[in-house]
Amino acid sequence: MNTTVQITPGDQQNPPQPQGITVKTGEDMARVQVTCPHQSGLIYAVPGDRSWVCTDELRPAHAMAGFFRELIALKDPRVESLMQQWGLYYRSLPLDAETGDSGDGEDETG
Repeated sequence: MNTTVQITPGDQQNPPQPQGITVKTGEDMARVQVTCPHQSGLIYAVPGDRSWVCTDELRPAHAMAGFFRELIALKDPRVESLMQQWGLYYRSLPLDAETGDSGDGEDETG
């Protein structure tokens, strides 16, 4: 399964590589490619002590949500500062089974 968010300028005939976020899943491994004109990298998601419970297709989401939840819980000022510098923020959301809602990520104020 591939989930691709690709942003390419309309006048560009042959982009060198997909821009945005591309998730490629396979058996026991997923690659999340994050690419823009200024940075490019791969995040690998494999079965681990805390990520083995999900299917191969959902492992990247499970691992990243859990990782960010625990990273934020450290309350390390260095992590908080680095995330702010990059404009990244993370908030855990309730699961549909816990709330019975659609899981759209909106709260009463949003």
